[in-house]
Amino acid sequence: MAEVKIHVDRLEDMASRFTAAWKKAEAGEAVDERHLSFESWSALTQALSVKRLELLKWLNAHEEPSIRSLSKSLHRDYRRVHEDVQILRTAGLIAGDSLHVECDRIHTEIAL
Repeated sequence: MAEVKIHVDRLEDMASRFTAAWKKAEAGEAVDERHLSFESWSALTQALSVKRLELLKWLNAHEEPSIRSLSKSLHRDYRRVHEDVQILRTAGLIAGDSLHVECDRIHTEIAL
């Protein structure tokens, strides 16, 4: 499975990573890395709350056929779990319409 690197940093740093990957691809090199960038610690913790991290860990270890099943397994309200899944899909941590986690490891880097 893949690794995702999560950054809290400046727009310039995000642009540098994008440019470096673009240059690798242009040179014919494989670019097999995934990054999620946030502008602030606050934005990161809003997207990856404690409950959402628990949800990701659960899905990494268990297959769930539906959000309803997932909410029952987690002993959480369906509406909240549905909302969390949508946010994690938007972030690219849960694949499309499935409940498949797109990574098995998350690394964080926070610029001061």
